[in-house]
Amino acid sequence: MSERKKSILVLCTGNSCRSQMAEGFLREYAGDSFDICSAGFEPKDEIHPYAKQVMREIGCDISSQYPKGTNEYLGRLAVTHLIIVCANAEEKCPRIFLGALNRWYWPFDDPAAATGTAEERLVKFRQVRDQIRQKIREWIPTVTSQTHDQGGPA
Repeated sequence: MSERKKSILVLCTGNSCRSQMAEGFLREYAGDSFDICSAGFEPKDEIHPYAKQVMREIGCDISSQYPKGTNEYLGRLAVTHLIIVCANAEEKCPRIFLGALNRWYWPFDDPAAATGTAEERLVKFRQVRDQIRQKIREWIPTVTSQTHDQGGPA
């Protein structure tokens, strides 16, 4: 993590779908202004293949990202913005996440829980991807203007 940039940590349960998509969008839209990372309380072994696929479909490559546990960051990282993207992670996250200045709760459906054919499951992944992208697009201008107003990176 950079010493000069403020940080954003995205939390989920498995760190294999929603938080990875959010990390990808945040890197794309705000990587110049923030250090971006994600983690899970019960990290999976790999990013869900459908998450990689639906992100790749819109030109956002998350294939170099990987699931990480919260222990990599809890109490070790000064987090400017903590974003929780699932209800299970919200329940497990300590009310006070050491080092976190701002806490945001954005519950999105878990696309990995979708059932049906491969195409039906991909439809759910695309819906959640688009919801995450929209939320981040709306949120980024509000926090980047705060960062610049407070003497942060230009």
